[in-house]
Amino acid sequence: AREPNNWLTHGGTYDEQRYSSLDQINSENVSKVGLAWSYDLDTNRGQEATPLIVDGVLYTTTAWSKVVALNAATGVPIWKFDPKVPGPTGYKACCDVVNRGAAYDNGKLFVGTLDGRLIALDAKTGAQLWSSTTVDQSKPYTITGAPRVAKGRVIIGNGGGEFGVRGYVSAYDERTGHLDWRFYTVPGDPSATPDSAASDDVLKKLALKTWFGHFWTAGGGGAVWDAIVYDPALNQLIVGVGNGSPWNSEIRSQGKGDNLFLSSLVALDVDTGKYKWHYQENPGDVWDFDASQQITLVTLNFKGQKRKVAMQASKNGFFYIIDRTSGKLISASKYVPANWASKIDAQSGRPVENPDSHYVNKPFLMSIGGAGGHNWQPMSYSPKTGLVYIPAQEMPMMYSQDKSYTYSSKRQNIGIDQNFAQIPPTPEARRAISKLLKGRLLAWNPVTQKAAWSVEYDGPWNGGTLATAGDLVFQGTARGQFLAYQASTGKPLWHFASHAGIMAGPVSFSVRGVQYIAVLAGYGGAVGLALPDFNGSHPQPAGRVLVFKLGGTTKLPDDKLIPAPASPPGQQWDAATVARGSSLYSLNCSRCHALGTYSSGVVPDLRRSGALSDQEVWKQVVIDGALQDQGMVSFRDQLTRGDAEAIRAYVAGNARQLQAEAKAARK
Repeated sequence: AREPNNWLTHGGTYDEQRYSSLDQINSENVSKVGLAWSYDLDTNRGQEATPLIVDGVLYTTTAWSKVVALNAATGVPIWKFDPKVPGPTGYKACCDVVNRGAAYDNGKLFVGTLDGRLIALDAKTGAQLWSSTTVDQSKPYTITGAPRVAKGRVIIGNGGGEFGVRGYVSAYDERTGHLDWRFYTVPGDPSATPDSAASDDVLKKLALKTWFGHFWTAGGGGAVWDAIVYDPALNQLIVGVGNGSPWNSEIRSQGKGDNLFLSSLVALDVDTGKYKWHYQENPGDVWDFDASQQITLVTLNFKGQKRKVAMQASKNGFFYIIDRTSGKLISASKYVPANWASKIDAQSGRPVENPDSHYVNKPFLMSIGGAGGHNWQPMSYSPKTGLVYIPAQEMPMMYSQDKSYTYSSKRQNIGIDQNFAQIPPTPEARRAISKLLKGRLLAWNPVTQKAAWSVEYDGPWNGGTLATAGDLVFQGTARGQFLAYQASTGKPLWHFASHAGIMAGPVSFSVRGVQYIAVLAGYGGAVGLALPDFNGSHPQPAGRVLVFKLGGTTKLPDDKLIPAPASPPGQQWDAATVARGSSLYSLNCSRCHALGTYSSGVVPDLRRSGALSDQEVWKQVVIDGALQDQGMVSFRDQLTRGDAEAIRAYVAGNARQLQAEAKAARK
């Protein structure tokens, strides 16, 4: 906080308020801001990192866990580092091959890699100093989140809750890379020996009795995949714990128990990793409502009393204010429509749930689904306005029991029926669905628990926010815009066409008296891959680092990429084969190539693929793994050749439909 010219940690300061006290760029002159420089990245996969700026050097991670150091004033490269993550690791990642950033301390840069390593680099040269493997690499763990550094320790979690892992957070000595302590968020097999971890006592005394059945066979979940905040005032870490594995508690825990510490904020002693307190947002979660969204620390005045609090705009649609000395709920209120619960009970801190939302006897249409009312995209808090700026969203989702569920170590284990998402056959119907998906920038008053203002966007999946002392809030959009609003009123003041969608959180810094705003552009991520794009599925351009200043005059090149035409084969298949292919596609392919084959253009649009018209080439890709180095693994263990051909039949029908719609549009 004493160095506003730098951006030294993931959230700007230990409090993770993502607020810059720089005000050279302000609401009076932001219209004169232009691009100072840009730096092209080497892939069009999703870019989610928050850059760090240390004494005139910009450090950022990129997709595939790569790292680059750039001159922060000019964009000139200083060094690059490639950890060489194996391509097949991409399949283990639920949500694209993204990375959300690095940590810095004492001349070292720390980065987690998709395949589960924690690496220390020399910040001046990019040379590797040490590397520690933080996960069992035979299991589907990944790392996409940014590490944090606290008191000489590098803190890192992991992901993989959808695939069936047991979550934990670890602390490593920043000098040597040796493991200092580890805290598991859910119990393991009760018949196994204890973990010899900081979590042993509390899991035995408090958590184990909240689980039922053979929950450990699918790991249990509880990954600490993003939110970690260091609270120096109380010498603690607060971590956000993810969803269960499977999502469906009927399968995971016989539909019983709170399943601690899923969907919880958990405070740990930073020196030992020992448990201090927890607050569970969704007891026995069944909806993928991680509590992994950003945790912001602030001191607020409630009824004349100053209280140290943690704030979170949770995935479940409620904005929580938690007393961070005790873990007790102060208040919670809906910031987006959330029909799974009517309220959070003020006395018990537990949600008052809609019984139908558990989808035990019939499907339930949730107003916000697994993507949440707010996801990983960082929010910001301005002490000047007293407002929190939330990348809020509404994406309805149908939940239904998967009556044929069996655990598989080769694919996602969520326990809900994934065949519900049938895409309408007409463009008009698809446009109507698109209108149900809403995204907005929401300015929220945490004391009154009410909205101060909001701006609605075309498209639900928007970028993180930055608040500044210049009465500004910055945010990017999925549609390729970078925007500035007056923080106090929401008045739009400035925009820039970024060509690529922006999901990442912006930062501000100063070099030689000049203030800059920086952000990564590059669409992708979980929703970016899986959400259907009904706007033509144009290929996404490669990502970029974009840096702005007053009077900037740099121009971006024309990135308009023309999609290839539909490529349907000449042969036809019977309706039963196509229907089987539709089901197999939903289960195995849709999380990367999008529901209904309506790809956003980050990974190939299969309707336009040259492989579609050739049965043997299709088999080489799907079964033989011809493209596994690019992340397209072999499905030999999940699919037969006949299954692959059924998927080709389904995609071929959609390609013919695309071809017919394109022909009709030309008339």
